[in-house]
Amino acid sequence: MKLDRRNFIKLMVGGAVGLQVTPLPWKITDDIAIWTQNWPWVPVPAEGAFNQEASVCALCPGGCGIEVRKVDDRAVKVEGREDYPINPGGLCPLGMGSLQLLYNEDIRFTGPMKRVGPRGAGIFQDISWDEALEILVGRLTALRRDGRPEAVAAIDGNPVDSTVSLMIQRLLQTVGSPNYLRVPSFEDTDRLVNLLMQGGDGPIAYDLENADFILSFGCGLLEGWGAPGRILGLWGKWHDRENKHKPTVVQIESRATNTASKADQWIAAAPGTEAALALGIAHVIIKDGLYDRDFIEQKTFGFHPWNAADWKEHQGLQGLALSEYSPQKVQEITGVAADRIVSLARAFAKAKAPVAIWGKGKGDLNGSLYESMCIHSLNALVANINKPGGVLVLDRLPLKALPETPLDATAEAGLKQAPVGAAGDENSPFAANLLTRFNEAVLAAAPSPVELLMVFGANPAFTMPDGGSMRRALKAIPFIVSFSPFRDETAFMADLVLPDHMAFEKTNEIIQPRGIQYPLYGLGKPVVKPLYQTQEAGETILKLARSIGDTLQAAFPWKTFEEVMAFRAEGLFEAGGGLVRYKPSQPPWAWKPSTPSNSGFKSSKDMWQKIKASGLWYQPLDHQRAAMTTFRTPTGQFEFYSTRLEMKLKDLNKAPSSDLVCTPHYAPPSPPPDPSRYPLVMVPYDMLNLVSSWLPNPPFLNKTLFTDQLQKDISFAEIHPDTAKAYGLKQNDLVRVESAAGEVRVRICLFEGAMPGVVYLPFGLGHTAYDEFARNKGVNPNDIITAGADPLSGLPVWWKTPVQLNKV
Repeated sequence: MKLDRRNFIKLMVGGAVGLQVTPLPWKITDDIAIWTQNWPWVPVPAEGAFNQEASVCALCPGGCGIEVRKVDDRAVKVEGREDYPINPGGLCPLGMGSLQLLYNEDIRFTGPMKRVGPRGAGIFQDISWDEALEILVGRLTALRRDGRPEAVAAIDGNPVDSTVSLMIQRLLQTVGSPNYLRVPSFEDTDRLVNLLMQGGDGPIAYDLENADFILSFGCGLLEGWGAPGRILGLWGKWHDRENKHKPTVVQIESRATNTASKADQWIAAAPGTEAALALGIAHVIIKDGLYDRDFIEQKTFGFHPWNAADWKEHQGLQGLALSEYSPQKVQEITGVAADRIVSLARAFAKAKAPVAIWGKGKGDLNGSLYESMCIHSLNALVANINKPGGVLVLDRLPLKALPETPLDATAEAGLKQAPVGAAGDENSPFAANLLTRFNEAVLAAAPSPVELLMVFGANPAFTMPDGGSMRRALKAIPFIVSFSPFRDETAFMADLVLPDHMAFEKTNEIIQPRGIQYPLYGLGKPVVKPLYQTQEAGETILKLARSIGDTLQAAFPWKTFEEVMAFRAEGLFEAGGGLVRYKPSQPPWAWKPSTPSNSGFKSSKDMWQKIKASGLWYQPLDHQRAAMTTFRTPTGQFEFYSTRLEMKLKDLNKAPSSDLVCTPHYAPPSPPPDPSRYPLVMVPYDMLNLVSSWLPNPPFLNKTLFTDQLQKDISFAEIHPDTAKAYGLKQNDLVRVESAAGEVRVRICLFEGAMPGVVYLPFGLGHTAYDEFARNKGVNPNDIITAGADPLSGLPVWWKTPVQLNKV
């Protein structure tokens, strides 16, 4: 054959085609694949027998039931449990990706360590547990010996009422320090609303399963609000084509979030004006006579005008709403059209089971107390309290109290000292200590009044507003001890690290998950053996007490931390009733008539073993129990005007200057921002696939972010096209967002769902610690949130920061 150009091409094409039909290329490809799988750095799937471990997720306050799939001793998958009442089968992205937090040495401490580099650099040296405990015991003992136990402080991020939290408080008390501080959370707001309006000290609960109209004031139902597995599962049921009882969901917030976009109605109120909108709705309900007259007349105080014993006239909520919050006035404040306020109020009041809920974003952070009280007033107006589909008045779980703490003379003297950053004044009458005031006190003094700080289950250097202030305060404290299992920003500033187990390696309590309307105690068990030389924080506290000896050892007589939890759980047994097995055919929110709850517990020990096996104890709802619930306010009624607050202020020699102090109302910022310097407002927002708490984000979740949320190492601020036009900006422009607290650099994302004049930044980015997948990715909005204070609780204000925008 003549070898010309054409025949050469035919030869090559024919050879290539012929080669493909032979086994040779496929054999070579297979051999290469086998060869590369044997490289030592390539992960190899575990081999062995499959098994399942049922437990409870403790990565957020939701307390979802989980099932961990294992191959021999290695966990390979996490799924939602079908036999758990909170989240039958459902689970959030954090739960699904949580194994990346367990098996990632780059984000975990593998054992106790001491700092050998500059603070914040994360340079540590491995030490033994004996040496680590000796260092901490020596410092605690020295401060007590010198008569300065008040120089010790602790920051606690564990849930309120959890056993580990009580152990931390007990440790501080026996040492003699009044400086026990909590990281601000939703529990602070909810418990104060309950205390001031209903007289209880338990959490707020919502019967969403039976509601037919849900008025959500910024609650990110699809962004991880409450117990995410519960809400995501409910949303799916609500939108099932066969479901004939779908509730109407109305979302009130300034940005078109996922929840707002999928709700039946989205009402865009200006940031920070939700209280005014709630009272505008109340105005219409009262004016049109749509409120429940029997409930208002018989079971509430402070609705109608009245004369006090000193003949002082009080206008009551009725007079306040009718005179100050007409739809026209509220339209000027919120930007919501007056006719829409009227139609919304009438739809809410005429529903059979309406409920108004609060807690912005994921609901993890505290909110405005007056705003929450305004929203809760709507539930009282329609009398949907302790009824199906409404708000439930819950008491704390009947867990057994720990024995009285023994104190020696050193501890008694230390506890008499004023806490660093003490609260409890007229601006925060019900708060003991506030973390923001603690920062201010540490920075104002030289040297620091705190010499030893212990941090448990928290990362305040990242999660607190005005993050620069928190980091400066930490730098001023001579010695910091972190009990974090993770290499977080606060742990990087520690001098000593005593790492806790990760959640899958220890027993975790879930104390009444947020929003759950029936009493529930969850217990997550270890599903894998500890991977590293870590130790449960409760066990570390017991060892500390034994090492110090004397009164401290007497205050902690238990041999193990599990003994302490079992001791407290005896209270559940003594309260009677309760179930430890969930049957999907008998949901606890069914409101069936009460029947004796014979759980078959022979003893409290028997009950504890069954709780350990199933992961829960709960009591179903029933008509009788809810109907028996009474308000425990000074008047014995639901209070629109808080007499408890009035009496507290009088005790502080600060009698209320007006009715507004004790009545739910809209409180504009004081002083107002300077529009010439800060003409815009920055509002942070939560995303379901970004962890915004003290935990790191599983690296897999970063892959779910869009390129207009995170592009390489730069995150985005969402603004409306009109705002961009006013500042001469376009998509992807690099800008500085500046507030009085600092500045961050981001790119611009044009978003029609953003309110004009508002800049939106996502929570969860901007870490300076952890691993390469989290570190230096985007910005943290907490760094520029000005640490203002709520006018009643004294807690930080998160959701509205005056800012300016400048192109880089």
